[in-house]
Amino acid sequence: MARYRGPKLRKIRSLGSLPGLTRKDPATQNPPGEHGGRWHRRRASTYRLQLVEKQKIRFNYGLSEKQLRRYYSRATSMKGETGHNLLQQIERRLDNIVARGGFAKSIPAARQLVTHGHVTVNGRRVDIPSYSVQTGDVVSLREKSRNLKVIEDNITEGSGIGVPSFLDVDPSARRIIMKTLPSREDVALDVDERMVVEFYSK
Repeated sequence: MARYRGPKLRKIRSLGSLPGLTRKDPATQNPPGEHGGRWHRRRASTYRLQLVEKQKIRFNYGLSEKQLRRYYSRATSMKGETGHNLLQQIERRLDNIVARGGFAKSIPAARQLVTHGHVTVNGRRVDIPSYSVQTGDVVSLREKSRNLKVIEDNITEGSGIGVPSFLDVDPSARRIIMKTLPSREDVALDVDERMVVEFYSK
C-alpha cells in the first residue's frame, strides 16, 4: 500500500489527532462518510480497534504499509518491548527529526526539505527521509538553505509538534543534535502501540 496523499482532515476525522501530519483541526469530529460516526457508537471489534491504532502510526509518520511492517519486523528482533522498539525506530527517521526540531511544520513538509537536499547529517547531505539518526548525530541545514523564508517562518512559528527531550535544538545555528534515543514519553502521537503489535503478530 502506497503512502497516503489524500485529504489530511479526512484522516484526522477518522483517526483523531495526528500531530505529525498536520496541526489543523477538522471542522467536525464525526468520522467521514454518509452516516458520520455510526460505527463508533456501536461496539467496535478488537480487529477494528487494532487497525485504527496501526493506521494512526502510518498516517502520522507518512509510512507505507510495507515500511511499517518492516519496522515491526525489526522491532521483534530487538531487546525490550516490541511496541516501544517500533516507535523508537520511527521517531529516529530523519524527516521526523527535522519536523520535531522545528525546521518544518509537519513531517510531510520535513520530508520535502530532506528530499530536496536541504538537510545534512554530520556535515554530509542526506536526501533519504527514512534515514535512521543515531545518538550524537548532528542534523543541520545546508549553508545555502539556512535563510530560506520557509525555514525562517517555521522556526519562528514552531512545528506545532513540540521539541522532545531527546533532541538538543539550536535554532540560530539551524542545528539539531540527537542526545539520546527517544523514550516512550517523547512520542507526541496518542497511540496504543500494544494493539499494533497484536495486529501484526496474528
